[in-house]
Amino acid sequence: MRLWLNRTGEVSLREQLITQVVLGILCHELAPGQRLPSTRDLSRRFGIHANTASAAYRELESDGWVELRHGSGVFVRTTRPESPLSPEMALDQMIGDLAAKARKLGASHGLLKARLRRWLAFEPPARWLVIEPDPELRAIVITEMEQALSLPVIGCSPEECCTPGMLDASMAAVLPSKAVAVRRLLPPGNELTTLQVYPVTAELQSHLQRYMPEHSTDLVGIASRWADFQRIAQTMLIAAGLAPECLLVRDATKPGWKRGLEAASGVVCDAALEHDLPAGCHAIVFRLLGEPSLADLRNREEAAMTASSR
Repeated sequence: MRLWLNRTGEVSLREQLITQVVLGILCHELAPGQRLPSTRDLSRRFGIHANTASAAYRELESDGWVELRHGSGVFVRTTRPESPLSPEMALDQMIGDLAAKARKLGASHGLLKARLRRWLAFEPPARWLVIEPDPELRAIVITEMEQALSLPVIGCSPEECCTPGMLDASMAAVLPSKAVAVRRLLPPGNELTTLQVYPVTAELQSHLQRYMPEHSTDLVGIASRWADFQRIAQTMLIAAGLAPECLLVRDATKPGWKRGLEAASGVVCDAALEHDLPAGCHAIVFRLLGEPSLADLRNREEAAMTASSR
């Protein structure tokens, strides 16, 4: 088995050595009972401290991959550990198998890397990624997208969007007010979809026209975890003719926020809170994303999946 250690990488030499020995066992490059290089050999070949090699072997022994025979050396155990492989190790095994088969075909390391890069470039999108700094607003947008789209939807703040792996196989989306700032953060070549927000006034008016003026003295609830939703809904309802004393505004981040809502003739809420309302409440759900915006997202999903299958 060939070993290679990268001194400039972020992974420690001890961890590199452990991973390669385990992969060698999983990919059958190291046979049961095979003797491994001594710590002195490893120290001489790779210029690493003998204590580093010893620590790696001790961890491999503790995990059940090798056995240390005093006076004889370090040997691959005849049986593998019974504990299941972690997702990372299982993936490493698949990659190791691929590399071993490529070597048997005579493929160079450079060719293998080039073909892997090519296939990864064709990777179909696996999810939507909503980039939004306000966690409550982000939760509302994610809920609305989940209800209308096929792919999973996750979210992150702008500061988190460029953390390793966050953008992998993701289609990034952002609200219009944050689009310019987020676009500056994304690496070149990453597409960013700007979500189209449905006007607040039009949605509320459609409900109020059916509701007013016969019920202008009814008790109407407003509930959301997003503070701006509470403020905007309150402003619009008062502008439509409801008296301030007829409005019951509830911040759903506070304890006891459901109190009294069951007495309201209707509760204006966001999509993320709809199913958390008390039983029997008539929910008047205001959605941020209109159907034209959701239709555009569905078209983008379909186009991305079609392109990746060619």
